[in-house]
Amino acid sequence: MTFRCVPVTEPFRAKVSVPGSKSVANRALTCAALSNGESTLENVPSGDDTEAMLSCLQSLGIEVHRSEHQIVIRRTDPLQRAELHAGLAGTTSRFLTAVAATSTEEILIDGDDRLRARPFGPLIEALRLLGADIRDTNGRLPLRIHGPLNGGSIEIDATMSSQFISALMMIAPTLPGGLQVNLRGELISRPYVDLTAAVMEMFDASAQVTNSQIAIEEQVYKPASLVVEADASSASYPLAIAAVTGSTVTLAGFGSSSRQGDARISDILREMGAEVFTDRSHTTLTGPSSGDLQGIDVDMSDISDLVPTIAAVACVAGSPTRIRGVGFIRAKESDRIGDLATELRKFGAEIHEHDDGLSIVPQPLHGAHVETHEDHRLAMAFSIIGSKVPGVEINDPGVVSKSWPTYWDDLKQMTDSA
Repeated sequence: MTFRCVPVTEPFRAKVSVPGSKSVANRALTCAALSNGESTLENVPSGDDTEAMLSCLQSLGIEVHRSEHQIVIRRTDPLQRAELHAGLAGTTSRFLTAVAATSTEEILIDGDDRLRARPFGPLIEALRLLGADIRDTNGRLPLRIHGPLNGGSIEIDATMSSQFISALMMIAPTLPGGLQVNLRGELISRPYVDLTAAVMEMFDASAQVTNSQIAIEEQVYKPASLVVEADASSASYPLAIAAVTGSTVTLAGFGSSSRQGDARISDILREMGAEVFTDRSHTTLTGPSSGDLQGIDVDMSDISDLVPTIAAVACVAGSPTRIRGVGFIRAKESDRIGDLATELRKFGAEIHEHDDGLSIVPQPLHGAHVETHEDHRLAMAFSIIGSKVPGVEINDPGVVSKSWPTYWDDLKQMTDSA
């Protein structure tokens, strides 16, 4: 199945509702599962990652009740023996690997082939040092896990994935004596670690975070009620489409109050030449009427999920772009350097791969049939070029179900608002 993009011929003006943040939702669901009692989450996204988390929590014996975009989580008993399947969800599998290690029951965690290819080694090593019994497959899924765990002090490689660190942070309050995590190497994606601490605080647990160490005392999570903010990574696509087509888009529920690092998309697109206005709960962007955006030189180590978005915008900019600090994204849902470069070249773009990122030199673009490599972010990024260039066809468009299942319908509604 393919999706054929329809280029924007007249600037549009539209209001768009962005799904709730899966990063916030999966952290909140994890903290709720570690609390004794009932928690309520509003504006929970309906994507595959969230569905995988909810299904796994139910398998662990945690009550899950749904009503539209509201989720009620109730935990009263110890985790039960279970076999969990996380699909393609990295956050779900890594967060629940840590949660499973707090149980004395054996818990199996597995996923689809692409998730099986992603590394878990540093997290496995850290949990073993805390007392977990884990049978792994060369540092990857499937994993057979059981605890219990002890508290104490451990060291972990901070250069591979912040998800490992976040997973340890969220179980830390439940460990006897708490946990001190010493970070080896430069911490990547620091905003995601800060987001984890912020969500833990919603459940009355505190964490002390620096670039070299995270200290968390033994505490008791309290059930909470919260509204999940709009997803900043998803917000980048309608904002970018408006930027490249000289259009105007307003996003409700996404503004300066966002706790997500990817909220920097507003600043980056402003630097590239768009007009951006924000208040605490709204963002409005208008692209330049001339369609001329400028390339940038940007370190995206803290905002790596935005790389496909910025790379796509850079292909239609008026000057070159250099994206730095993101060598680790080769081990995301796809190889987000190699696969992204391969597909963008099909449009005629001049792309150079580096150990830490990409260089994009704008060239005249043409239509092409591109592959998504089972990566929702690549699929939505290609729609940015499709809004500008005729003849863009995107294979396997259904992959967007991971984070924004209604994206293609919402895209059509947005661009039809001329």
